[in-house]
Amino acid sequence: MIHDVAIQNLQVVFCLDRGGLVGADGATHHGVFDLAYMRSIPNMIVSAPMDELELRNLMFTAQNENHGPFSIRYPRGCGSVIDWNQPMEAIPVGQCRQLSEGTDLAILTIGTVGIHASRVIKMLLKDGISASHYDMRFVKPLDEVALHSIFKKYNHVLTIEDGVLQGGFGSAVLEFMADHQYNIPVKRLGIPDKFIDHGTTEELYRDYGLDQQGIYKSAKAFIHKD
Repeated sequence: MIHDVAIQNLQVVFCLDRGGLVGADGATHHGVFDLAYMRSIPNMIVSAPMDELELRNLMFTAQNENHGPFSIRYPRGCGSVIDWNQPMEAIPVGQCRQLSEGTDLAILTIGTVGIHASRVIKMLLKDGISASHYDMRFVKPLDEVALHSIFKKYNHVLTIEDGVLQGGFGSAVLEFMADHQYNIPVKRLGIPDKFIDHGTTEELYRDYGLDQQGIYKSAKAFIHKD
């Protein structure tokens, strides 16, 4: 990737299958390290779609014009959108999308864990907790315009990723916060610094607090509302 693509800034699209917790293939096959190491490579665009529509649009975007090296990671398993066969649209590189508007908490997600987060936001609303949801879409480049707005508007920010916490998406957000001298509580959910054992995808997401119930409990505890 570095010698043959990134140094020359070539238009090569890396489609990374089995992103996140894969499940039945065991510790050797979890796709949890890519976001962290890909974002360290100069010229590399690092993206992860939340659903099938976003995957199609990112693939369309990557080949539509020369953006240089472009990585797109997506999980193994079934999709979440029934009517997925829609006209493809180009996505501005480095631009997130806001999926819900709230006042108590900003939830920033990357990839398909955003589907769980969108359901959690409805659960939180029943508890009187108003949360905004930002599907960041890109780990690199980050949407700095959106992040400036988020850190000025909210008192709590929760990042969620199905990749390693060390050097991953949440770390990128913390780097942005430090570089621009913001100072608010940020909580990161993701994969800890260990090799993940064998198990079903559902079991592993539950064990590491990345399923719907785990995210719900973490969000409630984070803003101290029971």
